[in-house]
Amino acid sequence: MNVVSLLTPKMQVAYLYDDCTVRQGIEGLRNHGFTAVPVLSREGRYVGTVSEGDFLWHMLDRQDNSLRTREKLPLREVLRTDFNPAVSVRVSMGELLERAMEQSFVPVVDDRGAFMGIVTRQTILRRLTEPTAEVELEAEEYAKSAR
Repeated sequence: MNVVSLLTPKMQVAYLYDDCTVRQGIEGLRNHGFTAVPVLSREGRYVGTVSEGDFLWHMLDRQDNSLRTREKLPLREVLRTDFNPAVSVRVSMGELLERAMEQSFVPVVDDRGAFMGIVTRQTILRRLTEPTAEVELEAEEYAKSAR
């Protein structure tokens, strides 16, 4: 099992651009029905992940929460730089599993930092519970390496 075999590609992932407004970001989350989504630059680089909580805390910290203000403020102003960092496509399975235990999806980037897609915790769990000899062997190998 490798990262690419678990990857949900960019074209199937809901994401926002960092130059969108806060209002567009909130509406995007609502329309997609997710609590968090990746944020990309227009060049396709992974910038971060924005969550419902980020919007809530931002609104609580600001004095003016009018729609006009949210229409002007870029989404990049809401992002936490340390939240949900991306992994390289060359990440080890052990590190990917560690990250998946902490967050519901792990963003994946190529060697240039371009966003490739995400690996969800659900996809990992499904793959690990498939009754195949290959998965059982890989799980055993991982367990041995973790000791």
